[in-house]
Amino acid sequence: MAYGQHQSFYLRDRWLSKALRYLLEDKRFFYNKDSFEKVGLGKNMLQSLRFWVIATRVVEEKVDKDQKRVHYITPLGEVIYKFDRFVRFNETASILHYEMTKEKEPATAWYWFFNIFPQQVVSKDELLQSFVYWVNEQETREVSIKSLKRDIECLLKLYTAGHSTFDPEEVIHSPIHKIGLIEENNNIIYKKVPGIDDIGITALMYSLLDYKVRKGIDTVSVDEIANEKGLWGKIFNMDRSSVVNALELLANRSVYPISFTRTNNLDTVKLPDISPIEYLQFEYARKVESLV
Repeated sequence: MAYGQHQSFYLRDRWLSKALRYLLEDKRFFYNKDSFEKVGLGKNMLQSLRFWVIATRVVEEKVDKDQKRVHYITPLGEVIYKFDRFVRFNETASILHYEMTKEKEPATAWYWFFNIFPQQVVSKDELLQSFVYWVNEQETREVSIKSLKRDIECLLKLYTAGHSTFDPEEVIHSPIHKIGLIEENNNIIYKKVPGIDDIGITALMYSLLDYKVRKGIDTVSVDEIANEKGLWGKIFNMDRSSVVNALELLANRSVYPISFTRTNNLDTVKLPDISPIEYLQFEYARKVESLV
């Protein structure tokens, strides 16, 4: 598992757009000596940006035939760059959040906070203690507590920076803050339940279709959606009633609806036969056209 790779910088607005634009020109962009000057960031911030594009899965790191590390824009990155490179849509913010939190790596702290950590209200000190305890249980190697503390601090800033601060370094929102998943008040952290519109129904459908591909299934139960790691209840802090409400909306869609069967408390969802990326392309093209 991975810790502290963000250099203590949370993802800022327009960072993803900058990274994708330069990677379209040069797959070795992050390794060029003058890259930090081109993108207008410090060297540590550039390293942080490299982490964020991989953590949100808009970019994939590979080794080329010359054994050099290169970065390729993923199909998700291509869709976001084409339709919403500045993350103006809540759906995009929610999808980026989902991609960061659905698996243990590379954003381990994010996966843990949303999928493993059960408390809805906690102090910052207790949150760090719980994370340290969990990491020590999972790892055979020793992990620096300072690194874990930086992870927790960066995680909280990603969702709360700019809400109530006089620190000019933290006035800038991240593109993900708009979902409204976390609130901090007097060093107490609250997991918030966002509205369906705050998340975006397209993002919810995308996550189900991605889960379908990852698990090799075409049906999923409501209990699974509400309680399973990597799905709505965990990732978006949704309770069962919110899950059901969102599923009813998806069942009533005119194009690519789900089949939502409710019988004998064995509520099941059958997902349409379309890939998550194809679905996203269709919905974003329709959304952008409606804004013109």
